[in-house]
Formats: sequence, structure tokens, C-alpha cells
Amino acid sequence: MPDSDSPGVLPADASSTGAVHSEIGGPALPAEAVAVVERWNPQGVALLRAMEQPGTGARVVLYAVDDANTTLLRTELARFEPRIDLADPAAPMSADDRPAALILFDAGSVLGADMLALIERLRAADQRIVLAMNGFHAYQDWQAIRERSRALLAARGIVDLDVLPVSARLAAAARAADDSALLDRSGLAALHAALAAATAQGPADGAQRRSAVLTRVLADTKARITEQITALRSGTDSARIREERVALLAERDGGRQTGLSAVRSQVQLARVDLSTEVGALVRALHTRSRAELDRCDRDELRAYPQRLQQAAADLSTAVDTVIDDRVIETARRVGTAAPAARRRDPAPRLGPDPAPRHRGVEDHLMIALGASAGVGLGRLVVAPLSLVPTLDVASVPVTLLLGAGAAYWVVRARAQLAERNHLSQWVAEALVNIKALLEQRVAAVLVDVEAELAEHVIRESTARAVAVDRRVAELDVLARRLVAERPAQLAACERDVAVLDRCAATIG
Repeated sequence: MPDSDSPGVLPADASSTGAVHSEIGGPALPAEAVAVVERWNPQGVALLRAMEQPGTGARVVLYAVDDANTTLLRTELARFEPRIDLADPAAPMSADDRPAALILFDAGSVLGADMLALIERLRAADQRIVLAMNGFHAYQDWQAIRERSRALLAARGIVDLDVLPVSARLAAAARAADDSALLDRSGLAALHAALAAATAQGPADGAQRRSAVLTRVLADTKARITEQITALRSGTDSARIREERVALLAERDGGRQTGLSAVRSQVQLARVDLSTEVGALVRALHTRSRAELDRCDRDELRAYPQRLQQAAADLSTAVDTVIDDRVIETARRVGTAAPAARRRDPAPRLGPDPAPRHRGVEDHLMIALGASAGVGLGRLVVAPLSLVPTLDVASVPVTLLLGAGAAYWVVRARAQLAERNHLSQWVAEALVNIKALLEQRVAAVLVDVEAELAEHVIRESTARAVAVDRRVAELDVLARRLVAERPAQLAACERDVAVLDRCAATIG
């Protein structure tokens, strides 16, 4: 049976129910038949009520954008009886002709200024207006758009004009599936009833036309009852309940195993990615350190351990940021909320400062080689002086001084190179220690994250399992109730069919 809250149902006025019954029923339609039609086919009651209202003429002028949706609505509306002729606004008409107007706009946008001006112009000409929004099925916020359109009309003092939601595509789908409930939800029957009311000529509209409409409404109502009888006898509802129950039992664990497997796989993937990222960051720092050591002088070499400690602290901060981002991404992939913010550990220490370099045999060897090279260089420089006998003796001290200076420079340069190599070796060892500490931090964080995500998955799966058990119990109760109520429902449906058959025989 149709739902009166669906967009396509015209609500009946409770205060006028008795009047409707007397007008529709009269000698042609008994009150019990009116009750059956009203219960099973509310749109049919609306159509019969529309046939009793005074209209403005037999034609309806359509004001709408000429697109595929409008064409589909014309096609589906033409399947209803009595047939509503939709004319073009440019079609010629007499001066006394005041046809009703159907204004159609898209359900995705509110009424515009041009359409509001058209409504005011038609109302000023005392034309009856039916306002509808087409394609509401495609927009989730169509109800809000409908209310905004109503507000725009009310702001202009138009409070007696409603906005009917319709969907020609839903009507086409209902016709293809032979689904009367979907047809009611499409709103097309409600639109047809409104247009029939706008074009009816009152009780004198024609006994033959009214009889044809009444016969169609009774046949449609009987078809709906027959459809319900077929469903009851075939046990379609019971089969659907059994299928739903089987599907629920298949997911009785609430997705716990699937969720835990996803947590484990994603945490392992995060561990691999973070270890690779930490290795890349440490290698980049090592490369940068070697380049800096090549440019350092003796004073800068002595202060370099402090610089490397600051670089390690910056590296630790970068790794913490990468870990946090990866944890959030892991939680998103698992489908759970991100874990709470973790406590940041202090930056890892490089370890003890480099030990002083001890002089070895190579240092003494460099002193000897430097002195020898210096003396040879001095002799080469003062060789021209030896040609002068008076300056030959003076060249000896010069030779010794040059030899000592060259030896001092060679020894100092060799010491700086040795110190640089010594410090470079210390940097490599320190960064290996830093890498190990950062990888340990990654592992510790991921262990905590895995435990927290697993706990979250278990909580959610437990809640889903409880909901599944509750729903299974509801389905069991519903299945037993359907079995118990089916005979009574079949008897009620058959009584309604008998009432309609008697009424149809009277009209025929």
C-alpha cells in the first residue's frame, strides 16, 4: 500500500473526507468502495475528487525548458486517463480562452526571477496554475529547494500555490517494473490529478468521461490488490526475510576478522614505508655532512659535533611528522578514526663525542718527508745565490728556514686531513646509531597504533554483531507474524476485490 508521506501522494483533508465520499460516491460509487479505493489507491481518490472541481478549460499550456526530461514527462503523462493536452505557449488561442498553466522547473534549482514574474503575470490574468519541479530523484536536497521555492512565493504574497515534486524517470521505471508504489512515489499521478482538476468542467463535464475515469480508477485499484494477493500467496516477503537473515548471519562477526586483517596488513605496509623513509633521510644527512666536512677548517671541525647534533634533532622532528602523517593515512585506509595524538620522544643523542686522534708513525713519517721536501725546495730557491761566493754561506740559513716552513705546512695539512677523516668516520658511526634509534621509534609507534586500531575494530565489530543479532531476532519475529497474519490479509484483500467487482458491475 502506498505511503502518504511520499512525494507523489496528495494528502487528503481529514475535515472534508465525508464530503469527498458523498461527491465521489453518490449513486455510482458506494461508501465501502470509496474506502477501498482510498486505502489502496490514494491517487485515484485524488483524481476522482479533481473531476468534481471546477476548472478553467480543457487545455493546459506548458511552460518548461524543452529538454529530454520535459519530453519524457510529456510521454509518461500521456499514458494517464483522462488525457491532458499540453499546449505550447506560442500556440494560437482565442481572447476568451483561459487555459490552465503547467509551470515546470528543474528540481536542482529554486525558482528564478523570470519564472516568478511569469507566475505573477498568469495569476493577474486569472489563469489556474500548477507548479511542479521535475527530476527530484536526482537531488538529495530537493526538499530544501522546494521549501526555498515556497518561501520565494510566500515573499510575493503567493501562499495558495504548492510545488509538486515529480520524476518522469521514476514513473518510467515504475511502468517498466509494474510497481504501483514506485509510481506513487514518482508524483506523476498527483500531477495528473492536479491537471485534471485544473481542466475539469465540473459535474457537467460529461457522464461518459467521468464514468471512464471511474472505471480506470477501479481497475487500477483492483490491480494493486491483486498484486498484493499474488505477493502474499507466493511468500515473497517471507523469502526476502529469509534472504536478509542469511546475509546477516554470514556477517555475524561484524567484520572483525576482515578488520583485523586490514589492520595488520596496513601496519606492516606502514612499517616498510617508514623504514625506507627513515633510511632515505639518514642517507641524505650523511651526504650533506660529508660535503660540509670537506669545507670545514680546523676550528669548524672542532665545533662540528654540535652542528651534527642539531641536524639530528631536525631529522628527528621530520621523522615524527612523517610518522604522524603515515599513522593518519593508515587509520583512513583501515576505515577507523585516527589514533589520539602521541607523546613526542626527545631527539636521539649522537653518543659520546669523537675521541682525540692519536699521533702515529705516519705523522712522524710526514714530518721527515716534509722536512726533506722543504730542504730540497730551499736549495732550489737559493741555488742562484750559490753562484756568488759571498752569498753562498748566507744561503744556508735561508735553506733551513724554508725547509722548516715547508715541513710545518705539510705536517699541519696532513694533520687536518687526518682529523677530517677521523671525524668523518665518527659521523658515519653516529648516524648508524641515529638510524637504529629512529627505526626503533617507528617500530614502537606502530606497535601502539596497531593495538589501538585493533581495539577500535573490535569495538565496532562487537557493536555491529550485537546489531546483527538484534536484527535477526526482529526478522524471526516478523517472519512468524507474516505467517500468522497471511490468511487474514488474504481474506481482507479478497473482500476488497469483491467490493470493487460489485461496484464495477453496478457501473457497467
